[in-house]
Amino acid sequence: MSSRELLKAARVWVIKLGSSLVTDNGKGLNRDAIASWVAQIVKLQEQGIAVVLVSSGAVAEGVARLGLSGRPTAIHEQQAAAAVGQMGLIEAYEQCFRADGKHTAQILLTHDDLSNRTRYLNARSTLNTLLKMGVTPVINENDTVVTEEICFGDNDTLGGLVANLINAQALIIMTDQDGLYNADPRTNRDAELIHEAASTDDSLLQFAGGSGELGKGGMLTKLRAARLAARSGTLTVIVNGNTPDILLELQAGREVGTLLLPDKQPIAARKQWLASHLKASGKLVLDEGAVKVLKESGRSLLPVGVKSLSGSFQRGSLVACVDESGKTIARGLVNYDADEASRIISKSSDQILQILGYEGEHEMIHRDNLVLV
Repeated sequence: MSSRELLKAARVWVIKLGSSLVTDNGKGLNRDAIASWVAQIVKLQEQGIAVVLVSSGAVAEGVARLGLSGRPTAIHEQQAAAAVGQMGLIEAYEQCFRADGKHTAQILLTHDDLSNRTRYLNARSTLNTLLKMGVTPVINENDTVVTEEICFGDNDTLGGLVANLINAQALIIMTDQDGLYNADPRTNRDAELIHEAASTDDSLLQFAGGSGELGKGGMLTKLRAARLAARSGTLTVIVNGNTPDILLELQAGREVGTLLLPDKQPIAARKQWLASHLKASGKLVLDEGAVKVLKESGRSLLPVGVKSLSGSFQRGSLVACVDESGKTIARGLVNYDADEASRIISKSSDQILQILGYEGEHEMIHRDNLVLV
């Protein structure tokens, strides 16, 4: 089966729409475009494809409704704009879907919702139930309450995590560009579209520029989202949402946009949840031997392989495991708090009882609670 046929066979799609598309570059909601995308989504659903929609545009729509000169820089003003804009955003989607006899559901998420195991499972259950009911969930970040510590940062990342959450087969990121180019097509007429690549291809990063004025994402965040999505075996396509019938073109197997393929086996559901944590409470610096063991053997991390640590973390907190150059190798749930861990690093596990006065876990991080990144 060819790469494009894999997309054609996908039965669960996450579709992410960017701010510039949804709000016509900040002029206000582009209702004609929204109606067109909804009509295409309904046709996909009629072919048996379940769709979850991740839509940006609340802040940008709020800016337009409030008559502001541009996106506010103050957090409280951004949150106020989001509160105003989210009303219009959901109203527009609801009207368009109802015109085709379809129901929608609004879901607002923060990073806390996905980093808490119980809430993560509840969110997954709710989304899967809505899809079984034939309802289209419309997801956005809960900008009105989010803080830097609990935000996703951009809706590309949110789209990738939602793909993990529901084990989607396809993540469609719709933007105002035809895909990823090997140069900026707005300034270089010789720029060539990259039609297909592996989601983990580091060479792609050199072609990613900055973000747009209205949103917080750029091509870099889209590449990162593709890497997140690949953890659940999800393929990603970056396409131009302004192209007529773009979603139907994709479903027909046409070679449009940039297709980013997962090149590794999907990881287990629990480890997908671990990978969805964007903020680590601390950092463990590993020696070369420990790095090799984690990468090649998939074994647990023992205290003897940890050279140093930083951060204030508790037992069960998520920590990053880095090599001596600072590159993140893995993430996992630590078995000791920062004080205890600092006393047993570089020590053999059979010394833990003598050092701490009680016999704890032999592992600093058990392999079941560890995921490579």
